[in-house]
Amino acid sequence: MIVVGIPAYNEEKTIAKVILLAQKHADKVIVCDDGSTDLTGEIARGLGAVVVRHERNLGYGVAMQRLFEKARSLDADVMLTLDADGQHNPEDIPKLLKPIQDNEADIVIGSRFLGGAGKEVPRYRRMGIKLITRMSKGAVRGKISDAQSGFRAYNKRAIQNLKLEENGMGVSAEILMKAGEQNLKVTEVPISVKYKGIETSTRNPLRHGMNVVAAIFRLIVYERPLDFLGIPGTVLFLAGVFLSVIFHYEFYMISPPIFIPITFFSSIALILTGTLAIFTAACVRARKPSLYLGIPGFVSFSVAILFGIWMFQIYVAEHRIATSLAVASIAFIFIGMFTISTATTILREQGRQGGKRVK
Repeated sequence: MIVVGIPAYNEEKTIAKVILLAQKHADKVIVCDDGSTDLTGEIARGLGAVVVRHERNLGYGVAMQRLFEKARSLDADVMLTLDADGQHNPEDIPKLLKPIQDNEADIVIGSRFLGGAGKEVPRYRRMGIKLITRMSKGAVRGKISDAQSGFRAYNKRAIQNLKLEENGMGVSAEILMKAGEQNLKVTEVPISVKYKGIETSTRNPLRHGMNVVAAIFRLIVYERPLDFLGIPGTVLFLAGVFLSVIFHYEFYMISPPIFIPITFFSSIALILTGTLAIFTAACVRARKPSLYLGIPGFVSFSVAILFGIWMFQIYVAEHRIATSLAVASIAFIFIGMFTISTATTILREQGRQGGKRVK
C-alpha cells in the first residue's frame, strides 16, 4: 500500500488540489489537520482523505509523528510526505517512488537543488537550507543537498523504525540523524518547486532557522556528547592550562613578579569551562542532570554575582572598572547559563525518551 501524508495548517486554498493530484499516485491520502481554524480538515475529509485532527496547533514535528503512526497502523509499504501549500508538485511522486521500488534506498528526498530547481528558491531560504544541510550531513549515509525538504518517500523499514520525538521544524533533521543511526540508505531525486504566489511558511524565517539549528545541536549533543562536548571541552581545558603556565612564569619565575589579571582570570575561566564541558559530556545520560549540572550552574551564577559586587565596590571607591573582575563575572555567568541550559535540555530529552518507553 502506498500512502501520501500531508501535514496541514490553515491550507484551505490549496489542500484540495494537492489531495486530488496525490490520489492519482497513492492508495490512500492522510491529512494531519494541525489545529486549523479554517476549512482545511472539512475539505480533506470531503475529498476522501483520512483526516487526523489536532484540536490546537501542535507544530510540524507533531504532525509528522501522527502521519508516521497512522502509516504504521495501516501497515503501509511506502509513505510519501509533501507540503499542503502547493509548493510541491504531486506529479513528482513517481520520481520519489522509483528508488524505493527498485530497492535502491530506504528514504528518498525530493531535492530543490538538483536539476536546476534551486533557482526558484528565494535567496535567504537557499542560504539557510544550505547551512542546515551542512550541519546534518555528518549523520547521513550518502550525500544530500536538501536536508529541509518536506517532500520525501519512506519504505516500510523506515516507516516502522523511525520513531520521532521533535515537535517543531527540527523533525526533518531528526529523521536524517535517526536514519544514519539505523543504517537507512538515503538518496535524492530532483523535484520541481513553486514559491511565487504562495505562502510557504507562517513562521518568521529567521526564527524558523534558529529553531532548526537549535534542534540539530540538541540532537547532536544528546546522541554524541563526547564528540561535541568532550573534545571542545578538552581544547578549552588545555588552553586554560597553557595560560596558567604563562601566568605562573610571569608571576613566580621572573623578578619583579608581574600580575596580569586578564591572564589569571582567563585561565581560570577556560579551565572551568573546559572541565564543565567534559563533565557535561559524561553526564548527558546521567539520571540526575539537575543535581550534577544544575547545582554547579547556580553556584557559577552566585560566584558571578560576588565578582560583580566586588567590581561595583571598587568602582564606587576608586571610580574605575576592574577589568579582571568584569571578565571573571561574565565568564561565570556564561558557565552558569551553559550548565543550567544543558541540564534543562537533558531533562527534556530524558522525559521524551521516558515517555516513548512508557507508551
